[in-house]
Amino acid sequence: MMMFIGGLGASEILLIALVVLLFFGGKKIPELMKGLGKGVRSFKDGMNEVEKEIKEEETGEK
Repeated sequence: MMMFIGGLGASEILLIALVVLLFFGGKKIPELMKGLGKGVRSFKDGMNEVEKEIKEEETGEK
């Protein structure tokens, strides 16, 4: 049986997906995923910017 992070198996993931589908409906889920994707992208961009600033400071001091 496939194990996921936190010990969740395939049946638990399927049950969670079914509950989400019941709560939000089929039309709302793509919008939620789109918003989640934009949030993750924004977070990654921010992290890359911070790393870039840290590297610039390190090279500027030496």
